[in-house]
Amino acid sequence: MAKSVAVIGASNDRNKFGNKAVRAYARLGYQVYPVNQRADIVEGLPAYRSILDIPGKVDIVLVYVPPAIGLTIISDIAQKRPAELYLNPGTESDELLEKARSLGLSPILACSIIAVGLRPEEV
Repeated sequence: MAKSVAVIGASNDRNKFGNKAVRAYARLGYQVYPVNQRADIVEGLPAYRSILDIPGKVDIVLVYVPPAIGLTIISDIAQKRPAELYLNPGTESDELLEKARSLGLSPILACSIIAVGLRPEEV
């Protein structure tokens, strides 16, 4: 069974990293769950309003929203207990890191697209 990945901040704008991540992980065979409060579909996949709306387990969470929004949803992310949590460049803050760690998460501060061997400009 393929690993599942939630892309928080998934977008239909193909120039945004939240969209590039959806396409990159789908291309590599992951079960991708786009999370966007205002979209019903992202890149042909059903979008979820919240990570808590995703049925079952989520192995990896990729965050592509500003730190202030991340702070409002980090508890929801913790409830899913992902094995990996990526805070992509521009999404991190000291406060968000502290909160994530206090909830038992171990955030990875890196580009999640590069982490799977792809380059954002090639996706």
